[in-house]
Amino acid sequence: MSEFSSGLTFSDGPGGLLSDNVVQFARLLRRSGLPVGPAETLAAERALSCIDFSDRSEARAALRGVMVHRHEHREVFDQAFSLFWRDPNAARQAAMASLLADQKEKPQRAEAGSRRVAEAFAPKASREKREPEEPEADAVLTVSERERLQTMDFEAMSAAQITAAKAEIRRLVLPLDERRTRRRRPDPAGPDADLRGTLRASLRHGGAIVTLARRSRTTRPPPLVVLCDISGSMARYAQILLHFLHAVSNDRERVSVFLFGTRLSNITRQLRSRDPEVAFELVARVVPDWSGGTRIGDSLAAFNRHWARRVLGQGAVVLLVTDGLDREAARGLSANMERLHHSCSRLIWLNPLLRWSGFEPKSQGIRAMLPHVDEFRPVHNLASLRDLIGLLSRPAGRSISWRATA
Repeated sequence: MSEFSSGLTFSDGPGGLLSDNVVQFARLLRRSGLPVGPAETLAAERALSCIDFSDRSEARAALRGVMVHRHEHREVFDQAFSLFWRDPNAARQAAMASLLADQKEKPQRAEAGSRRVAEAFAPKASREKREPEEPEADAVLTVSERERLQTMDFEAMSAAQITAAKAEIRRLVLPLDERRTRRRRPDPAGPDADLRGTLRASLRHGGAIVTLARRSRTTRPPPLVVLCDISGSMARYAQILLHFLHAVSNDRERVSVFLFGTRLSNITRQLRSRDPEVAFELVARVVPDWSGGTRIGDSLAAFNRHWARRVLGQGAVVLLVTDGLDREAARGLSANMERLHHSCSRLIWLNPLLRWSGFEPKSQGIRAMLPHVDEFRPVHNLASLRDLIGLLSRPAGRSISWRATA
């Protein structure tokens, strides 16, 4: 079977074969740079079960309605749909023709959609053959491309750049400022005398005290709690940040991850799976409101009521990832933010809107949340993630305003 089972048509029926092809089609869209996640894939399968999928135009309209959220993504979707749901040989020939045509001198904007689809649809061998063929300039171009990738907005990345960004994210290490705990451990150079340990050691010498046992306090990173917005305005950033959260969850203990849109979902257990594909498939089963509306106040109220006492002990650090655009007009948001702030040792708000130099806190949600955070920082590219890692590895300092971080 080919990499994408594009030879299957809608007349194959609503069985498992069609369902597998919907999953493969969603992967093609992700490679093309569209923000298509597990929620869109499940919605596409449900949409096809409600229509006459033998009608090609009706099926395309149904899939476009649930898998495309922005007007500028429609052209890319149409290109991918035409290539995928047709004869496999013709589809691959069209993809290779687009790749060959892309090598000619022409404006990049003219064929942006078809180029991205062709790159995603081409087999891996073809993508490997299109590596740069100028070894004398390879080192310079590699460094330049990698530096440009660090500062590129996630929303503006192509399919290949998103893949490279996810690979960079998997290599990030998140150290946290370690805190002293009440537990103690044996330590020959420790500052405290261990009387019980001394008596136990004396039994080996007939009750004679030969040496004085000592001990010191243990240190460990505080718990990390992440509350990530998955509403429509945050969907693209949330999909990429999930790779970062998956890597962090598998790299350290005491990490709790919650997603919220119109409701709160705990995905801590699902992210523990080592395989990212398996983890995200499990996440899709427990998160019903991906790319929906935003009820920040209600979601924070649910967290404070059901989860705060369980996960916010021992100096927990909270990362709140949202743009602050609440459709409930900030109802109850200020009170719940204040309670959350008092329940943790450090509350850091990560907002992709800070990528704009002219950002102003004009919405009611942002104004209600801003007084209750310790740090207000952007999260829109790899450089901002690296700055976040540097921030968490340092002891908590004084609160800073949004103007100091913009």
